[in-house]
Amino acid sequence: MAERNRWKSSDDDIADVAEAFEAEHTEGEPVPSFDGTDEDAQVRDALGIVIGVSAGLIVLLSVAVVLLWFWAGMQGVNIGGPPASLLTWEEEYRDLTGLNDVEGDGTGVVLCIVDSGIDLGHPDLEQLELAGWMDAVDGVEQPYDNEGHGTAMAGIIVAQDGLQGIAPGVSLLVAKAIGEEGTGSDDQIADAVDWCVEQQADVISLSLGGDQGFGSGLFSTDALEQAAEDAIDQGVYVVAAAGNDGEDDDGDVESPGSVEDVICVGGITRYGNIWVGSSEGDNNGRIWPNPILPRDDPDKKPELVAPGHEVPVLMAGGLESGTWWGWSSGTSAATAWVSGALAVVLEAHPEMQREGASGGAGAVAQMKAVIMENSQMKDGQSEHDDHNGYGHLRVDLLLQALGNSSADSSGFEASADSTSERPLADELQVARRSTAREPPVNSTKPSE
Repeated sequence: MAERNRWKSSDDDIADVAEAFEAEHTEGEPVPSFDGTDEDAQVRDALGIVIGVSAGLIVLLSVAVVLLWFWAGMQGVNIGGPPASLLTWEEEYRDLTGLNDVEGDGTGVVLCIVDSGIDLGHPDLEQLELAGWMDAVDGVEQPYDNEGHGTAMAGIIVAQDGLQGIAPGVSLLVAKAIGEEGTGSDDQIADAVDWCVEQQADVISLSLGGDQGFGSGLFSTDALEQAAEDAIDQGVYVVAAAGNDGEDDDGDVESPGSVEDVICVGGITRYGNIWVGSSEGDNNGRIWPNPILPRDDPDKKPELVAPGHEVPVLMAGGLESGTWWGWSSGTSAATAWVSGALAVVLEAHPEMQREGASGGAGAVAQMKAVIMENSQMKDGQSEHDDHNGYGHLRVDLLLQALGNSSADSSGFEASADSTSERPLADELQVARRSTAREPPVNSTKPSE
């Protein structure tokens, strides 16, 4: 009865038995036992097959992933994109500096980066076409970056797809003056700056610095400082790093940021606080060890601060990092950020570009006056601060002060209560250019 009840449990079981007997009759195959033993064995066999197939698939998938990453590394193919944290930090800095509240990408502005070169094989630079390349270190004709710093700075300005540069529409010139060890001589950097000027740059970005030349602020004995001053005389905006010795500060910003008309940039965090490594300026004048006169508005150092802590950057390929994206802390990053922001401002105001109707050395002085009046000061700050400058970068306020259009800005209003006008800027420029200069006598100091 028990056997019969099992067989009656399913019409499918009956059909299976009938098929088995038919197979024995026609093909000689033995009839399997239906006492439950084979059924359990079949279940165990099926489970084993499932486990075996699953394990095999897992192994195959793992091997495929490893091979894919290996192939991607060999072929330089990008898999994925920047980590979400970097995208978040980038957005926070864009909000902090007012960049998300303005339009423009720097189109029509020629910007020159003097650094360690550029890796055009980076996935965020695939759409970039350089307007010009110069190698003051080894004379190589094709762009490259064997140190990585230049690619990181370029990405802050022109990256697309993964990270988003501040001014990806600029015509980008790149001059390599920093070698594989991260240093370069004054002669090399000065030659690179001169080349930028010859290539009609509107903005030169110098994310580097070193010791000031003797007599800096009175007369120039330094090739790089002389090159920076010559560029400014022709209406080029020169932006340079304040330096990264804030935790063991030597008392002043680095050269060429120390040059009066250069826009010198310190660094802040995403919360608007000064980055601990950002160098402070000496604006009271001194006699020893390097005599300088007291600095006056709008040329006190640094002029402003910008993103300088955990700034999302591009990583050059072929380096030990093994990734395309990372972050950098330093006034180098802040310098690139301000350089890109200036390009956005100059796009809206082509009359202030080097060849614009109001361009020239006077336009540089005017822009510095606008920066002085329209950077966001920290709470409790009412004047220049040796660490925070005139405040942190606000692109939206700069454009608002200049009229937010390409109309003639010669009568700009720097702020609601400002009396700054173009004639005043011209007078400042004449006064600061009246001092004598001497040719450089020493160009051996390294710059990072």
